[in-house]
Amino acid sequence: MPQPTDRGWAWMVLLAAVLLQGLTLGFPSCIGVFFTDLQHEFQASNSETSWFPSIMVAVLHGGGPLCSILVKRFGYRFAVMLGGLLSSVGMVSSSFCKSLGQLYITAGLITGLGSCFSFQAGVTALGHYFVRWQALANAMASTGVSLGFTLWPLLSQYMLDEMGWRNTFLIFGGILLNCCVCGAIMRPVQLASGSLVQLPRPGEDSGRRQNRKTACFQMLQKYLAFDIFCQNKGYQIYTIGVTWMMMGFVLPHVYLVPYAIQNGVEERKAALLISIIGFINIFIRPLTGLLSGHRIFTGRRIYLFSLAVLLCGLSNFICIISAEFSVLIVYCVILSIAMSGIGALTFQVLMDVVEMDRFSSALGLFTVLESITLLIGPPLTGLLVDITNDFHYVFYTSSFLLISAALFMGLSFCALEKKRNLKETTKVPLDNPSRYQYNDTPTEPQPESQSTPAVVYVTSI
Repeated sequence: MPQPTDRGWAWMVLLAAVLLQGLTLGFPSCIGVFFTDLQHEFQASNSETSWFPSIMVAVLHGGGPLCSILVKRFGYRFAVMLGGLLSSVGMVSSSFCKSLGQLYITAGLITGLGSCFSFQAGVTALGHYFVRWQALANAMASTGVSLGFTLWPLLSQYMLDEMGWRNTFLIFGGILLNCCVCGAIMRPVQLASGSLVQLPRPGEDSGRRQNRKTACFQMLQKYLAFDIFCQNKGYQIYTIGVTWMMMGFVLPHVYLVPYAIQNGVEERKAALLISIIGFINIFIRPLTGLLSGHRIFTGRRIYLFSLAVLLCGLSNFICIISAEFSVLIVYCVILSIAMSGIGALTFQVLMDVVEMDRFSSALGLFTVLESITLLIGPPLTGLLVDITNDFHYVFYTSSFLLISAALFMGLSFCALEKKRNLKETTKVPLDNPSRYQYNDTPTEPQPESQSTPAVVYVTSI
């Protein structure tokens, strides 16, 4: 067991994780503020402009395998600090861009990749520092996203009015360097024997002696967890559901501000809508973490997650009814409550589904697949808006994707649990059935004198 856990320096690491998630996952929330100015600057359509935040968010999620390699080879501290440096360089370079194509590379690719390294390595570090309080720690860390959602849009609108988008991007480059400070706090966890849990074991490099094809296959299996995807039905269902969900989840964050402005809402008030979502998240996410961490929800967090996704999808119909500022505030309140559940539980459910020693690899494949839908969702919807000149299709599309994903995950896990219970009635009773949650792999009966090995890592408080 890593020492120390759930105490001491672990709480400083949690504080660093909060700041990291605010600087990385929270950062794309401010892009909608610059949407109209970038359109005018580069004379671009909705679809062309939406590629900028799409690339950033897709790379932020899809760079997981590269982050896994960095964490395995050099440790999560190095990965976080490298990510902070890349994010800063990307935003500073963006302030000098002369075309949207250049912005795709600098702010989209470079900043997105840097944010990915910092964020995902920070999540991995948090998993090593917390065991008993892991559900609460994940929920508390996700409040950083809420802080980012609250502060980034307000700061962006103020700086955009005062100095323009180019100087704003330049200053953002300096702010994102704080990821390096957070990385410095995340010192390697020590085992009882004194070895580091994040360093590779001596046998991990044996694949280099084999031919290139075999080594490539081993690397894909190691960092993308295809074996888990094929064998673990719970991980398979969850990954497919979240991948489908993400195509609709990101749409309101990109188009809410332009939608409000088009319907006569003042720019400052439109930017305030995103901040309202983030502010409410600050208080709701920890409560969600405490609730989901209760032992009664052990093995059932996926149902809470599906319920949050369903509420998120249903809330979009409020925007369809009216675009009045007061109505949009109601929408933001309901959306933020649903987002709190999604944000607090996304990685906790993944930790429930897979073993912690394979979490980094499982996270890599998980984020690669969802990055594909994150990349294509906003541009395709933007193309639909360009054709119809109607922003209502953004919320219709988002609702359909979110509701269908929620029903798929909830019903699939319900069927999987019934199938597992049916199998257990024909086998030797297990000592601790909750440890086998979400795993559909057949389990051989064990002799009474031997204890049954754990298959799935489940945390509770």
